[in-house]
Amino acid sequence: MKDETKLVTSGRDPENNHGVVNPPVYHASTILHPTLDALESSRERRASGERGVYYGRRGTPTTFSLEDMVCAIEGGHRCQVYPSGLAAIAASLLAFLKAGDHILMSDAVYAPARRFCNDLASRYDVSTTFYDPGIGAGIAELIQPNTRVVYVEAPATATFVMQDIPAIADAAHDKDCIVMMDNTWASPLYCKPFDLGADVSIQAGTKYIVGHSDVMIGTASATKEAWPAIEAMAGLLGHAAGPDDVYLAQRGMRTLSVRLKQHWENGLKLAEWLREQDMVEVVMHPALPDDPGHTLWKRDFQGASGLFGTTLRPCPRKAIAALVDDLELFGMGASWGGYESLILPQDPNAFRTVTPWPYEGQCVRFHIGLEDPDDLIADLSAGFKRLKAAM
Repeated sequence: MKDETKLVTSGRDPENNHGVVNPPVYHASTILHPTLDALESSRERRASGERGVYYGRRGTPTTFSLEDMVCAIEGGHRCQVYPSGLAAIAASLLAFLKAGDHILMSDAVYAPARRFCNDLASRYDVSTTFYDPGIGAGIAELIQPNTRVVYVEAPATATFVMQDIPAIADAAHDKDCIVMMDNTWASPLYCKPFDLGADVSIQAGTKYIVGHSDVMIGTASATKEAWPAIEAMAGLLGHAAGPDDVYLAQRGMRTLSVRLKQHWENGLKLAEWLREQDMVEVVMHPALPDDPGHTLWKRDFQGASGLFGTTLRPCPRKAIAALVDDLELFGMGASWGGYESLILPQDPNAFRTVTPWPYEGQCVRFHIGLEDPDDLIADLSAGFKRLKAAM
């Protein structure tokens, strides 16, 4: 079956749920066992890694539905659901690290992942080297005897730098390192990390899986070999996503294919329009043919999302404020992946240490939602007029 069909059919079991189309929401902590034999059998199955309903924190049919959907689309062996994307990142890293280990992490990585390495992992004698995301096979020269994890994010969701994931994965696996990939930008629909060599694929399901800006959730899928460590650490940390959030995530995922196609189309149209504006110095979108990462994107991805960046030509802060403060259709806030459009001024120099940001003007990140793109262009056009008037 094609992915669009899997999105509609996976993780459902109407025959065992009175014909109900969507999996029911199980609110559960205690799970009762009718006999001592049943209780002991349940414990034995749990100890062997067999999935089942043993205790609410360990998962229910609601949880399993979402996990099965993600695996069906992404291609992993098993999937773990977390209460946020950052929880998925932190728990996945901890699953493979111990005191004295070393991490290689892209310099363009999601800022909270950087903070986890610098502020938490370092407390437990785990060191991190941030590397140029364009290094490709050259990462082999940075792998130390104690390097345990190589972490990639493609494209980077702040500066949209692409990475040669297969080349990095080959070099990492030659030294027995685990390769983790943040796959949030493309979602499981438009990128298959396991085909590219990843051992663990992490997503902030808060974004495109949910799609409506109203749920915090994360996922980590893994190969058969990597799965036991992921499962064990989630249990040790006590991670459990709320059943209503899980339900909303699996319901949102049913429409991922139609939503993401529109985000892709709208985003590309806005990116092409922005590229023609005289106050825009550069548009960072790997699906644009002249983007530095376009060749890698075309080779490794099946589509694009609505998230991309721009850098404006240098102008005073009051001009930036004139652009963003009075937009009618663009909200200003963190996150992305919902149906609404967002605009976010940011400073890449605040979360890069190896690869200095080469532009002087204001960096602005856009998430293009499901509004009519002509209306979005009209809104931005008025904003650029205000920007020029304020200079």
